[in-house]
Amino acid sequence: MSEIITAAVATLSEKLSGGFDGTAKFAIDGEGAIMVDGSGVRAAEDSDEADVTLSADADTFQEILSGELNPTSAFMGGRLRLDGDMGTAMRLGGLLG
Repeated sequence: MSEIITAAVATLSEKLSGGFDGTAKFAIDGEGAIMVDGSGVRAAEDSDEADVTLSADADTFQEILSGELNPTSAFMGGRLRLDGDMGTAMRLGGLLG
């Protein structure tokens, strides 16, 4: 597992300590993926299914986690790609700030 995935799992676990109702997968180009669901945050397998998959490069993902980049702005600017349920993505984006 990459250092970026390990650090992101820790950061997301902290940010989403109240849990998340739904399933979301963050696919980070060239690094791997992270699954967020009701049981917490963990490194994901390629075969893991989710309500929504959010894809971005590592720099964009780190900017979103640090609060430098709003997830909605990243999506509107084409830096964050979405596949699946937009409502789930919006709920997750609200929790990330």
